[in-house]
Amino acid sequence: MASGRARARLTLPVPLGVTSVRITPKTPEVRVPRLVGLMAMDARETAEARGVLLAAPDRPDFHRTVVDYVVRQFPQPGAEVPRGAVVTVWFDLGDAEGGAGVREPRPPRPPSGGLRRELDLPGDPFEVIG
Repeated sequence: MASGRARARLTLPVPLGVTSVRITPKTPEVRVPRLVGLMAMDARETAEARGVLLAAPDRPDFHRTVVDYVVRQFPQPGAEVPRGAVVTVWFDLGDAEGGAGVREPRPPRPPSGGLRRELDLPGDPFEVIG
């Protein structure tokens, strides 16, 4: 039999940024986990446990990213994908997609006085302008 022979290891190509791959022989399809809101470290662990790989186009050093939060992912959570499929995550909303915006006060400030400033002063509604 194979008593004196060493078993051959199979090496698969791994996407850039993925540090380790664990393929478990369970089902061929897995559901994409919800990664939005997780820190990078937790997102990597969750993805690995669910059998998917992660890629982050806005973070070339994704394998070293720890405390940045995932703000978007594709495919969406709950989608069925083949085991080992790549889920793309983003950590920055970018310029065109909003975000928290500027938080400092900007002049001019609104006038004080509440609703009284918005209403006209009472007067004769049938005043002749002339």
